[in-house]
Amino acid sequence: MEILSDIIDYGIMGILALMGFIVLWFYLERLFYYRGIRPQDFIDKNSLEIAITERLTTIATIGSNAPYIGLLGTVFGIMLTFYQLGNGNDIDTQSIMAGLALALKATAMGLVIAIPSIAIYNALVRRCEVILSEFDTYTASQKA
Repeated sequence: MEILSDIIDYGIMGILALMGFIVLWFYLERLFYYRGIRPQDFIDKNSLEIAITERLTTIATIGSNAPYIGLLGTVFGIMLTFYQLGNGNDIDTQSIMAGLALALKATAMGLVIAIPSIAIYNALVRRCEVILSEFDTYTASQKA
């Protein structure tokens, strides 16, 4: 059963940590990209929109799925705790609390990844809207 505990602790937490790293990496990449972008360098609005919305789907997907991966870790942790309770002759509160803490740690980590991911996604979508508005303003001034 110790291997299941390690799978929950390192597997689920590792997946969530990797998701957090990906979100942070994409966020920083998008920020630097947006800082250097010039809407007037694009031929049409569609090509600009495609360029500026890259990777946003990945951030949104991570933000919406991180709580579920945390919940999966919680379910596994609680199942492991109940299994140990059912098979163990020596039921002590310390082992019960350790199993439940492991389960709740997975939920907390899922939320810690999800909440900033959704905030980052919303901030980047807003920045995309501003860039598209700048493109519209530029093209309108060129026609006038």
